[in-house]
Amino acid sequence: MFTTLYVCDVIIYNVVTNVKRNEVMLMSKYDQIRDIIKNNNGYLFISDGENAGISRTYLLQYVRDNNLEHVSKGVYVTEDTWPDMLYVIQRSNPKIIFNDETALFLNRLMEREYTDINVSVPSGHNGSRLRERGVVVHQEKDGIYGLGVCELETNYRNKVKAYNTERCICDLIRNRSTYEVQTFQTAIKSYMKKKNKDLSLMLSYAEKLKVKEEVMKYVEVLT
Repeated sequence: MFTTLYVCDVIIYNVVTNVKRNEVMLMSKYDQIRDIIKNNNGYLFISDGENAGISRTYLLQYVRDNNLEHVSKGVYVTEDTWPDMLYVIQRSNPKIIFNDETALFLNRLMEREYTDINVSVPSGHNGSRLRERGVVVHQEKDGIYGLGVCELETNYRNKVKAYNTERCICDLIRNRSTYEVQTFQTAIKSYMKKKNKDLSLMLSYAEKLKVKEEVMKYVEVLT
């Protein structure tokens, strides 16, 4: 009888100990996940958690326990975080660079919000998944892709890669027929009013993009 009671006590002790150990482990993992979310401005990227050594099981359990919102494949946000699709797309596709109207908007060179999300990718990059999401993808050859890339903040203060103002103006003039007249004029005038504009840098971009003569015409008229 005493032996049976002893065995039962041992079993109960082991069960309780394991439960407590699992609870401690869970809380430790949850603390790690909270740090990841804090560092990502309210976003949880499953890939970040897995890279930190946290299993997908713990990550998805945290999502359920804390009512995180699903915004894209492998991406969740806290209840008080507004989804920022530019940031999500950038994180999911590190090689993209926002260009055209999207870059104009990020550089504060146009008043209205962009109609489509436009990105540049290196030549040969598979952009099928981006296109499935409605993203306009431009493939650029070596020497053009990445020319004038910089880091800008979205409206939600998340950092993304985009072309700088000088590259934007060159692309604007190079592809003038694809822009609305008002967008074109607003962007040109806004750039020329900027105190920190770099005309020499813009002309060096224009030469590489083979639009130097066209760009020079606007510079001469507006300066």
